[in-house]
Amino acid sequence: MCEQGSECNAKYQEWEANEEIQIFREYLRIPTVHPNVNYDDCVEFLKRQAAALDLPVRVIEVNPRKPIVIITWEGTDPQEKSIILNSHMDVVPVYESHWTHAPFGAEMDHEGRIYARGAQDMKCVGMQFLAAIRALRRDGVRLKRTIHATFVPDEEIGGKLGMMEWVHKESFRELNAGFSIDEGIAGEGETYPLFYGERSVWHVYFNISGTPGHGSLLLKDTAGQKAHYIIDKLMRFRENEVQRLENNPEFTIGDVTTVNITIMKGGVQENVVPPELSVCFDIRLAVDVNHLEFENQLLDWCREAGGGIELEYDQKCPYVKPTKLDSSNIYWVAFKDALDEMGLKVRPQIFPGGTDSRYIRGIGIPAIGFSPMNHTPVRLHDHDEFLKAETFLDGIRIYRKIIANVANA
Repeated sequence: MCEQGSECNAKYQEWEANEEIQIFREYLRIPTVHPNVNYDDCVEFLKRQAAALDLPVRVIEVNPRKPIVIITWEGTDPQEKSIILNSHMDVVPVYESHWTHAPFGAEMDHEGRIYARGAQDMKCVGMQFLAAIRALRRDGVRLKRTIHATFVPDEEIGGKLGMMEWVHKESFRELNAGFSIDEGIAGEGETYPLFYGERSVWHVYFNISGTPGHGSLLLKDTAGQKAHYIIDKLMRFRENEVQRLENNPEFTIGDVTTVNITIMKGGVQENVVPPELSVCFDIRLAVDVNHLEFENQLLDWCREAGGGIELEYDQKCPYVKPTKLDSSNIYWVAFKDALDEMGLKVRPQIFPGGTDSRYIRGIGIPAIGFSPMNHTPVRLHDHDEFLKAETFLDGIRIYRKIIANVANA
């Protein structure tokens, strides 16, 4: 811990004066927060960064007011497959009353903790990518493969108007991408989490109809009875997954299917049995789950409950093969060599949530999620999200080595 004194103050002044930390904090102060994100200031900031790097930048819109910023560093062999360094510009909402620092102030304390929404998720990564490129260019390094630093919108609400559509457009195909690096999650110990696949996100509404009537009666086939049956089945399934996770010390949350009730709605009055009820489940299917079999199980439960139940999917992500972490993947070999040369410990695993990497993997491009943050409490989407200045700077060094290795593979 940094105690108050001349040494502490000197370190603080060093962080304050650091160019990369200044750029990072400036980026954090741009409130690209949901809902109704305005990306204008963010785009202008990124254009300035491209100009400072003396690199070309272009802005495209797959959907109105949903810009995608592409900063390109051409390689010595531009015909080779390129490397995408992807990050998203948007951040989740804040409950400002629960923060001890202004959530878009990017305030730094004397321990070097920089507080802001996006400090971990994932404005840090976007700026570390650019900082690594800046360091390589300052040293006169040339890379074989072209690098595209891409900044995309709306990842925090599923990427439906951003990466999900963009990967199927000609403007994406023109990038000639062979490999992508995107966000991961902080590691609280020495080991860095590294993500090579993602579970499939299903948001399922069970729209249940049943016998309506007076609340004083014992009616048959009510929507409530059917909802009870469905909830019971899925909660029992959930408990089995809890036991699997607890009984296997090698498992992380990404290795099991998670099931959670997120929305329940219906009813018109306290003494009226409603004709309809709706229950929404957030389900994240593990990579070893057969999607067709799982959906058929849901349909069977609906029939067993008495019928009159329609499934509605707000999100239903298809199965996507994880990225191979073996010698068949030249990008992974180069990535792993960089980690080994730096003596970094990583734990490959399945990402517990969802990132834009699932769309990139979905079109056959290998992708790895990796945020170079260890000894860091996980605060993404939490109050007082922060990242230490030293961790941020160390991440630049790590990415510099990884990017150089992968781009020369």
